[in-house]
Amino acid sequence: MAASISEIKLYRQSLPVSGLGKPASKGCSLGADGSFEEIIGESHAFREVIEQIEVVAPTDSTVLIHGETGTGKELIARAIHALSSRSEHALVRVNCGAIPTGLMESEMFGHEKGAFTGAVERRIGRFEAAHQGTIFLDEVEDTPLELQSKLLRVLQEREFERLGSSHTMGVNVRVVAATNGDLAEMIAEKKFRHDLYYRLNVFPITLPPLREREEDIPLLVRHFMFRVARRLNKEIKSISPETMSVLVQYRWPGNIRELQNLIERAVILTRGRTLEVPVSWLNSARVPAIQANSSTLETVEREHILHILHATNWVIGGPNGAADRLGLKRTTLHHRMRKLSINRREPIPLFP
Repeated sequence: MAASISEIKLYRQSLPVSGLGKPASKGCSLGADGSFEEIIGESHAFREVIEQIEVVAPTDSTVLIHGETGTGKELIARAIHALSSRSEHALVRVNCGAIPTGLMESEMFGHEKGAFTGAVERRIGRFEAAHQGTIFLDEVEDTPLELQSKLLRVLQEREFERLGSSHTMGVNVRVVAATNGDLAEMIAEKKFRHDLYYRLNVFPITLPPLREREEDIPLLVRHFMFRVARRLNKEIKSISPETMSVLVQYRWPGNIRELQNLIERAVILTRGRTLEVPVSWLNSARVPAIQANSSTLETVEREHILHILHATNWVIGGPNGAADRLGLKRTTLHHRMRKLSINRREPIPLFP
């Protein structure tokens, strides 16, 4: 590698605290005995996922994780890294949907001093920072089409050039990617390269949505309840069967992230030893039933997001904002709004 070890270490230290560039042992989902501590679930559908992780992790094969927003794709990527031979090296996360298009090549592959206006010094990219470790490409479907050929090349040839340089650099990195989109549809629409898809989809893992894991919901509720209560120094010991029944029956459009946010809010509000969950909010946030004239799932998603945005007076961030209610990251909600062409001038959708 052309970059010095100290330069790579310095860049890794500059990455945000969201797990970028941190060894898996510091944010890992595995216990000392190899058990999965943060990956909660005993359902048949989720046991199949665990088995797939255990099979593919020791290999160096590229993994593509499919799943709706909030199903835990990053947690699965961390587990794959932690069980691999690269676990002592960095796991570098790239949110392809959060990086502005004009900056993405520089973020991925780095740049030389003077490569563009504002490039006052040389900077290594995420692939270089992940050398000998794992790079996690989250929301890979948002990779700009013009950059996909360069991503394909680094996957095939294990080499790239920094922006503004003609020097070819080799890199030894394992790639784990994740998507919540329909890549087959994007290929048909010429928005995603089919050869890149085949290169990424060597070993696909599909995460079931929470509504298909009803038997796991009580486990997750108790896990989040005890963890948040411990952090807030609260003595919360139980949850009523009636409340648990409501949580199990709810459809959870935001999946595990939505459940986690709700339980944290409930722990904060609870004053006694029994968890007080604001289940009335679930009714107001419930996804409307799909009608016969609803042509696509995208239509239902668009209407649901609009409904929540109007309910929060278009406040997106914060503890009571639309992103929190939907169980999404703020950047993810902004991306979905752009993709679905949602703007503030639209009236609230009418549900029957």
